[in-house]
Amino acid sequence: MLKRFISYYKPHKKLFFLDMFCAFLISAFDLVFPMVSREIVNEIIPAGRMDLLLRWTIIMIILFIFRYISYYIVSYWGHVLGVYIEHDMRRDLFTHLQTLPFSYYDNNKTGHIMSRIVNDLRDITELAHHGPEDLFISSVMLIGSFILLIRIEWRLTLIIFAFVPLLILFAMKKRIKMRDSFRLVRQKIANVNAQLENSISGIRVAKSFTNEDYEIEKFQYNNSQYKEARKGSFKAMAEFVAGMGIMTNVLNLVVISLGGYLVYRAYLTIGDLLAYTLYVNYFMQPIRRLADFMQQYQDGMTGFERFVEIMNIEPDIKDKEDAIELTDVKGDIEFRNVSFSYTNGENRVLSNLNLKIEAGKTVAIVGPSGAGKTTLCHLIPRFYDINEGEILIDGKNIQDITLKSLRKNIGLVQQDVFLFTGTIMDNISYGDPTKSEEEVIKAAKKARIHDFIMTLPDGYDTYIGEKGVKLSGGQKQRISIARLFLKDPPILILDEATSALDNQTELLIQESLEELAEGRTTLIIAHRLSTIKNADEIVVLTNEGIEERGSHEELLRRGYIYANLYRSQFRGLVS
Repeated sequence: MLKRFISYYKPHKKLFFLDMFCAFLISAFDLVFPMVSREIVNEIIPAGRMDLLLRWTIIMIILFIFRYISYYIVSYWGHVLGVYIEHDMRRDLFTHLQTLPFSYYDNNKTGHIMSRIVNDLRDITELAHHGPEDLFISSVMLIGSFILLIRIEWRLTLIIFAFVPLLILFAMKKRIKMRDSFRLVRQKIANVNAQLENSISGIRVAKSFTNEDYEIEKFQYNNSQYKEARKGSFKAMAEFVAGMGIMTNVLNLVVISLGGYLVYRAYLTIGDLLAYTLYVNYFMQPIRRLADFMQQYQDGMTGFERFVEIMNIEPDIKDKEDAIELTDVKGDIEFRNVSFSYTNGENRVLSNLNLKIEAGKTVAIVGPSGAGKTTLCHLIPRFYDINEGEILIDGKNIQDITLKSLRKNIGLVQQDVFLFTGTIMDNISYGDPTKSEEEVIKAAKKARIHDFIMTLPDGYDTYIGEKGVKLSGGQKQRISIARLFLKDPPILILDEATSALDNQTELLIQESLEELAEGRTTLIIAHRLSTIKNADEIVVLTNEGIEERGSHEELLRRGYIYANLYRSQFRGLVS
């Protein structure tokens, strides 16, 4: 774990060593100052050497300036180093999240994932900066002050340093409690984020059911849980800091009492006691630094552990080492003895399914809910991997093809359209960001959405709100279709693309989809059977597998499952 954390310093090692060098200069100055003060009090002032006093004053002013510069570098560039490391970790985590399969997002709340990307990494900045710096300065100060103090009065030094094991033992005992409390805080704030994201996304539903009070109650529960966890973490931290504080005060009292006695017995001079008192205060600085470090370490490493937890998740859907690029796609698709379940072989959704779709053909898949229609379509771009069998495109097993080239050649239109927060131009160009503005407009025209866009005050630069909230369902659907026209994939999957629309809007979008499907291998999932009458083939999928297949007219003549489904939708209007 620690080795992995240290690896993030490598790209910024020059900045790291600059920070450590300046931290060393600060420590060295702090060790020199008491010795100079001791020399001035014991030798220079009693001897009346004002020239030496002036010289040492000038030297100390110069050292003050160097200390100021060093402290500025440590305070600014040291924190920048932490920001760089936080940036790199967040970049790696977001990149890794892009490789994880749908199953990961099926089982993890969006708010929890967001918390790990934002909150968990925020405190790593402080740890990345102050951690090595505090440890280094503390080591230099403790070792340096011990050597110099023992030269002044070894008996008092040994008494003082006898407290160090007690301080370390106390710190280690409280460390476990702090670690557990900060980990609990991470979990609770993740719950708050998840609840917040869920409530804001569903604010319209909440208002329509007048459930604002219920949402407040749910949020308040998680918020209170976070409050209690935070209180517990501050309690553990207070016990640690207060305990360290009383120990340092006792240590100061020991120095004053025993030091005064030694001056009385002439073992120490006043100058020695002054230097000793200064050294003890400098000696207390690393103890305080270590106290701060313990807090930062627990806070930062708790976040880093959660970071590593996600980074260690291996994507179960990834390219083989010898994966090939899918090029010059014709569009032949074949399912050979395909079986699939979402639970590692249990409760199979598809079992020993065989289906062949010729290039350029339009095949509709119909059947009752839960039969696996959408699942079947999600297997083609490898959103999930099958348990048994194989899926082939142009005779190539999709597991032998790179994911990027596979998905680049497949277009998907779903009932629940997702639009990104931004402008209409942003969302259409998402189909292929390399295409020009003219090509975006051309795609919009094909999707029958251009005329509407031109009625808006800002045209294609119109802001559509979060998830396209300012647009109607039909408008969002046409923008998603324009996105696919821009992508221009040879394989098209339409998953309930018009089921949530009114008849007039459905007819308009159906024209766009028919134009989009022209010359492409197209799979259509539809509950409205009127939209698939012209499909080259209709496949009826049930929990028992493929029960029927044929053209619209052929299936009606058989009078079996499809015919019954059709009659149930168009009572007495069967053609």
